[in-house]
Amino acid sequence: MGDAVLIGLGAMIGAGIFAALAPAARAAGSGLLLGLALAGVVAYCNATSSARLAARYPASGGTYVYGRERLGEFWGYLAGWAFVVGKTASCAAMALTVAAYAWPGHEHAVAVAAVVALTALNYTGVRKSARLTRVVVAIVLAALAAVVTACLTGASAEGARLSIGQDATASGVLQAAGLLFFAFAGYARVATLGEEVRDPARTIPRAISLAVAITLVVYACVAVAVLSVLGPDRLAQAADPLAEAVRAAGAPALAPVVRVGAAVAALGSLLALILGISRTTLAMARDRHLPRPLAAVHPRFGVPHRAELAVGAVIAVAAATVDLRGAIGFSSFGVLAYYAIANAAAHTLTRAEGRPPRIVTVLGLVGCTVLALALPATSVVSGAAVLAVGAGVYGVRRSRARR
Repeated sequence: MGDAVLIGLGAMIGAGIFAALAPAARAAGSGLLLGLALAGVVAYCNATSSARLAARYPASGGTYVYGRERLGEFWGYLAGWAFVVGKTASCAAMALTVAAYAWPGHEHAVAVAAVVALTALNYTGVRKSARLTRVVVAIVLAALAAVVTACLTGASAEGARLSIGQDATASGVLQAAGLLFFAFAGYARVATLGEEVRDPARTIPRAISLAVAITLVVYACVAVAVLSVLGPDRLAQAADPLAEAVRAAGAPALAPVVRVGAAVAALGSLLALILGISRTTLAMARDRHLPRPLAAVHPRFGVPHRAELAVGAVIAVAAATVDLRGAIGFSSFGVLAYYAIANAAAHTLTRAEGRPPRIVTVLGLVGCTVLALALPATSVVSGAAVLAVGAGVYGVRRSRARR
């Protein structure tokens, strides 16, 4: 189970915490910690539903499989579509995070270069191994520990900055929770390991729950530390919030350490995301939900090379044209839609099939829906439009198949 927990931590404790705090603070103000707590509750419900479904259907594919088996082919397809588009936006956000910490002021150029380089690595069959995951997690945790220690032990920390003021509104807290959910959405990687772990019915639920709990504790510590030094207003305006926090705490020498940690976290997440999206694209192409040529596998490298190149091209365009907040918002909308379907699927399980408590599936479904709709209007409109396009493509394909 240790490796499964590690994979979950590697997927969650990454660039999200380096990137999402500033846009969330812009939305919630002094209610940022409330938004983080709400995101954690929704993440727990989603993780529990995903874990029970993964135990019932120990096959790779995640909610693409669960939705199809429990709700029907369309819902499985829509979950897969939401995953692909949401995680594609996540890739753009990861690439922009690399740039924001590695070379501020040149975000788009550096982001595109990072996408091109990692797409080339994936094309040649490079895998993100468990050993590499351990290294990345260790570097990221060391960087976050440095941030927390510097902020809480410095003279600049003030507990008053953690208090909730009149600037915190319900809509702002909900929007912040939706944006912060971006930083939690990695436990699905554990749920897709059904064919790769021993005793998945026991291992996967425990691994997901433990990974989410550890991640929430880490994020809470970081958020409290950074807020106590910067306050919500300064945090909201920071391009590299964690590096800015250690500078404000009187430890500027740690800023390069934080920058390296952020860049490594983002590169690690980006590598894994490109790998995962291309494989989901491959599976959907094989099922004829996406163009059939994308299902081709390279005869030498053994990778879905056309899917790799297509995914890399789309991510590069997104990284060159969108800003970080927009990428996070769009990604969160797609991923929340994905988990809404997961909760609906889990709700149909019987007790004999390991159904989670009804309150968990209901809170998860309602929470995902509310947080998705509370995101910035541009994210909601664009996300809904892309899901509608996906649904339309499915409808056209089905109507042609009946002829």
